Amino acid sequence: MALLLRLLPLALALALGPAATQAGPAKSPYQLVLQHSRLRGRQHGPNVCAVQKLIGTNKKYFTNCKQWYQRKICGKSTVISYECCPGYEKVPGEKGCPAALPLSNLYETLGVVGSTTTQLYTDRTEKLRPEMEGPGSFTIFAPSNEAWASLSAEVLDSLVSNVNIELLNALRYHMVNRRVLTDELKHGMALTSMYQNSDIQIHHYPNGIVTVNCARLLKADHHATNGVVHLIDRVISTISNNIQQIIEIEDTFETLRAAVAASGLNTLLEGDGQFTLLAPTNEAFEKIPAETLNRILGDPGALRDLLNNHILKSAMCAEAIVAGLSVETLQGTTLDVGCSGDMLTINGKAIISNKDILATNGVIHYIDELLIPDSAKTLFELAAESDVSTAIDLFTQAGLSTHLSGSERLTLLAPLNSVFKDGSPRVDARMKNLLRNHMVKDQLASKYLYHGQTLDTLGGKKLRVFVYRNSLCIENSCIAAHDKRGRYGTLFTIDRVLTPPVGTVMDVLKGDNRFRMLVAAIQTAGLTEMLNREGVYTVFAPTDEAFQAMPPGELNKLLGNAKELASILKYHIGDEILVSGGIEALVRLKSLQGDKLEVSSKNNVVSVNKEPVAEADIMATNGVVYAISSVLQPPANRPQERGDELADSALEIFKQASAFSRAAHTSVKLAPVYQRLLERMKH
Repeated sequence: MALLLRLLPLALALALGPAATQAGPAKSPYQLVLQHSRLRGRQHGPNVCAVQKLIGTNKKYFTNCKQWYQRKICGKSTVISYECCPGYEKVPGEKGCPAALPLSNLYETLGVVGSTTTQLYTDRTEKLRPEMEGPGSFTIFAPSNEAWASLSAEVLDSLVSNVNIELLNALRYHMVNRRVLTDELKHGMALTSMYQNSDIQIHHYPNGIVTVNCARLLKADHHATNGVVHLIDRVISTISNNIQQIIEIEDTFETLRAAVAASGLNTLLEGDGQFTLLAPTNEAFEKIPAETLNRILGDPGALRDLLNNHILKSAMCAEAIVAGLSVETLQGTTLDVGCSGDMLTINGKAIISNKDILATNGVIHYIDELLIPDSAKTLFELAAESDVSTAIDLFTQAGLSTHLSGSERLTLLAPLNSVFKDGSPRVDARMKNLLRNHMVKDQLASKYLYHGQTLDTLGGKKLRVFVYRNSLCIENSCIAAHDKRGRYGTLFTIDRVLTPPVGTVMDVLKGDNRFRMLVAAIQTAGLTEMLNREGVYTVFAPTDEAFQAMPPGELNKLLGNAKELASILKYHIGDEILVSGGIEALVRLKSLQGDKLEVSSKNNVVSVNKEPVAEADIMATNGVVYAISSVLQPPANRPQERGDELADSALEIFKQASAFSRAAHTSVKLAPVYQRLLERMKH
């Protein structure tokens, strides 16, 4: 029977079909935040909501999880208070807010929700109170008492001096001729008001904040017998101009107006949509060096990129910003928008001087600093904002700065300042040519580079690209930061001065006096041709001192046996190019001899088979050379490993002998076994 009772709900659900098991409609962000506030307030009784109040102000917010733990809004501290959730009230002697608010008409509900000033002004008009008390279905976005008090005396006087026109029209603009609850308030929608069918703009943000013409919804969904009341934090006014029209009538946008006209963006800014324009004032343009400003204004591509970097893809009211968030511009870049108290910040700077200027197709915030995207900058300007100033000084001393500020398609490989911690090199003819080999023809993007690709430089060299698991390298240098793509050039920040290859591996070894014995050994072993032809090799090259450190007898024996010498030398050669920047904690590199080399890097020291490398990344056209201070021994030649192998062999033979003994075989049959043991022991 118990089992049947447990199965009964499932049977009913199956009988009623899928509709019975489907969840209800998804909650809106506002409802989710309200639900979280209820959760935090439930210990204080039913229908109690936790509310965060900014210290020193009357601003209150229902709390989300992040704000609850941080106890901050816009970087300012908050205190938690507990209030009745919307639609409920306290009962003397009872815990929490157990009673639903009495259902009254709209006029009386205004008083209940804390909008008595709206109620008072409604009384002053001849027509509106009967309408609010009569039959129908309305929505009113009612300004709080504080919102009315914050109006300037001039605005307030103009309203109350003509109550049956100005005040009535203002109040009707706050009303909609139907019931609209928060779950219907969608981001970017427009509601038709009861004043000349003018639009009211609604924005419902992911953080739960809802705005009405950029006024924040304080308390929502207060039901009335003839509609619903939403309490908002400011008095809203009609919107008549689009973004382009506002630009054209404001004196502070004279330069912006000319820039928009030159770029052709006026069509976008006067069309349909919901955008945010971070509008640079004349002062913002004046802060830019005249040369830079004239260059951008005279370049249609750079100008369009500049302006697109000031336009967000959706309307963003100031009240929606309660913490930092990233927003995307029409240019495709990301801006960090945040707040500090009452100030909005862009990329950490408080550069917004006037906010929430509403247009029919979005919202405008005035800014006092230009937001120039990388795509509108020269290489010189990109480098000025990066940690490569020493390299740029070298390029300038070498007379190469015109390449950094012109319209030539280039990719600049600029070493970090830390590369020159021991001082800058002298700029002579050799250094100038080296710097030209840090300039790659064509404007590249690192995400499109591939292993084995070759890049042509202004110095006439071909540079190779090496792609490793966690590194992207060009010859001996690896990219140390995300590339910056400018108007014509791209900046690659690299971790060392690049050294282009100057010859084959054999050329490198012959040209370095440290490797005379190695060169002779390579020639004896017949490997010269291999190391001279095209290929991809990593050569761990023992210096003369490494050979001289070997016991004389062992060295003479090695050099006198070409076959064994070739095997040993091939063990020093990897079958791919591995530069030091591509070495992780441990890389097992297959040698041409067949065994693997263990290459590791720790604290910028490269080791092979646990032996530190004396010098790394000597680049050759067919590989890379590492100078090492010892001759490497393959595993089979190492004494310890030979002893282990002998012990294993002896153990195997004794096991065979024991097996023979247990089988009661004669000593004659055991004799071959012992003979094999003796032979192996001799070796």
